[in-house]
Amino acid sequence: MTILSKGKQIRAAFLPLGLLLLAACSTRSETGPSLEQLKLAYANEPYEVRIVNREKFDARFRPTIVPAPQGMPVGSILVDTRERFLYLVEEGGKARRYGVAVGASGHAWSGTATIGRKAKWPGWHPTDDMRNETPGLPQRIEPGPHNPLGARALYLYQDGRDTLYRIHGTSEPWTIGTEASSGCIRMLNEDVIDLYDRVASGAMVRVI
Repeated sequence: MTILSKGKQIRAAFLPLGLLLLAACSTRSETGPSLEQLKLAYANEPYEVRIVNREKFDARFRPTIVPAPQGMPVGSILVDTRERFLYLVEEGGKARRYGVAVGASGHAWSGTATIGRKAKWPGWHPTDDMRNETPGLPQRIEPGPHNPLGARALYLYQDGRDTLYRIHGTSEPWTIGTEASSGCIRMLNEDVIDLYDRVASGAMVRVI
């Protein structure tokens, strides 16, 4: 891997994060951002964002721009649990698509909600059901690289009440593209940071 000069590293730190992520969709090559550039993009995060080697994932789960799903307003999110895709609808009939992990059999959730809250590096409070299924789970897991919610969380509400379902990062990146969660929508930390910065509180989220 080519080592960047100091001047190039400084300029890379100011590249828009979304451009870095989309450029990384092909490979970590000379035409895309290097590992050093990506690390610089997250230099101000309070915890380490562990960069994922996307070449180890199915290429269809890399972030990309696609035609927007029909019937979804600009700024809204559609999650297709069958295909394992999350779409953020943008202007011009386009959408930003990310690969996700969805609920395991018996835990899947669908419906329409709004983003009632957004949080950076949230703590995780397992539900009573989770603690019953997994004895020994603590009441709370502190923020950080090993927290199951990862770097960001979008809390889904219905009628002003927390559904207990979230769109969030993950400490288990290998689960992306699978049925693995307890109903929440998991994203790579790099992707959920990008989504977090683009979507507004109050935005509609439809999970199908």
